[in-house]
Amino acid sequence: MIVFPNAKINIGLNILRRRPDGYHDLETVMYPIPWRDVLEIVPGRSGCDTLTCTGRPVNCPPEKNLVMKAVKALRGVAEFPPVDIFLEKIIPDGAGLGGGSADAAFAITAIDSLFSLGLPRRLMAEVAAGIGADCPFFIYNEPALCTGTGTTMTHIPVKFPAGAWIAVVKPDVSVSTKEAYAGVTPRGDSPAIAPVLEECPPEEWQGRVRNGFEDSIFPAHPEIASIKEELLRQGAVYAAMSGSGAAVYGVFLNKELFKPLAQWNCYLFEELR
Repeated sequence: MIVFPNAKINIGLNILRRRPDGYHDLETVMYPIPWRDVLEIVPGRSGCDTLTCTGRPVNCPPEKNLVMKAVKALRGVAEFPPVDIFLEKIIPDGAGLGGGSADAAFAITAIDSLFSLGLPRRLMAEVAAGIGADCPFFIYNEPALCTGTGTTMTHIPVKFPAGAWIAVVKPDVSVSTKEAYAGVTPRGDSPAIAPVLEECPPEEWQGRVRNGFEDSIFPAHPEIASIKEELLRQGAVYAAMSGSGAAVYGVFLNKELFKPLAQWNCYLFEELR
């Protein structure tokens, strides 16, 4: 079975407070975008689960890869034969695009389908939540308001004008989750994101829908801030860093406005649906 795990962007990200368990309460809207890895899962030949990665380098041993963690977690709630997994990495890591989380979630749903396990999506989302905060989103894979640690999701209709396009730029820098959270200052009084997205077009989001990680990431990595500035200069009606970085995206109402610069060696440009 072959599936195509897709990336996501965060439209706004409020870091509200630090929790007693050391995590943070967040508010963000996640939106799926068509930048995809390739994941193939077949019945295993060796009697144990295996993972083979190609494409972009994956800097961790197989047993620490989120895909293998997903398989192990799924075995805690269902029985299925060993599997051989082949992952072609296309979505960059350290980007805030959720590529690894998508791979893990798609592994869960693919195994459920491959072996006709019949697991409810709610249960698969619970398994995914134990792997990473972004993982449950990809079980449902539709625009969602995510709160708590990011695993409490409510569907939200995010509507872009007909013909709107998105440019996603990933510079030659990565931001680890540890680095991102080390510099944040929680703001419990951050304006709510959902009302703006529900009531206002993208042309009115800038300055009202913010990513709280930008306050600490931009001073540490000025090249990320410069990408956002360039996207807005070129005519994006809204631009922001996705997640904890380092990717930045811009929403364009006219695709002819976007002109990728030479140093932008990794970008996606797709029409929003």
